[in-house]
Amino acid sequence: MENKREVFYQVIKNRRSVRKYTDTKVSEEDLQLILESGRQAPSGENAQPWRFIVVRDKRNKDFLARIGKNASGRRFTGEFLSKQMHERFKGLEDEEKRALAFKKLTSGDVSGFVSEADVILLILGKKDVWDAPFDTSAAIENMLLTVTSLELGACWLVAPCIDIRDELKMKKHFEVPDDYKIFAIISIGQPAKVAGPRPRIPLNELTFSEKFGEPYYK
Repeated sequence: MENKREVFYQVIKNRRSVRKYTDTKVSEEDLQLILESGRQAPSGENAQPWRFIVVRDKRNKDFLARIGKNASGRRFTGEFLSKQMHERFKGLEDEEKRALAFKKLTSGDVSGFVSEADVILLILGKKDVWDAPFDTSAAIENMLLTVTSLELGACWLVAPCIDIRDELKMKKHFEVPDDYKIFAIISIGQPAKVAGPRPRIPLNELTFSEKFGEPYYK
């Protein structure tokens, strides 16, 4: 039992947002397991509002890459002009690295990579289900952890789904009915590069006892 717990926790720790992929294909067996993991997620009143569109056609993947690139470019250019980006990266002292980060974000390249993945999943949710944003997020996390356990890589994107103009373009392109919302895009493939672990805030700064601000862990 102890070994099973360690293996499970290691999958959680190993999960990364992967933005560079090889040409290796994702097998149908692995893809079905990933989708099945999403299907098994919890949902309020067992509504199961999620629906998944599998995208493998190059033209459709290129379309999503353009949507993502434009969406992220608009979002991060606004963050740059408002100086929010400068505040966010104030801890990065290397001027060259900071300039590269600004360029990657404001150009939209941070989301334009999705067409390099072998598979892209569109995650939809029924609009008339109150808990749909939370239910679909649970399904997505299940799928991301399954991807990691299969030694594949994935990235969860929301930027192309925030602006209604982008969502309407995607809904028209993929013939999504009006009673569904596109909540996310997930790229999946064989990682060409896996980033190292990102820093996490320690539990004693995140967890409180009985009321906010009273540390649970001393």
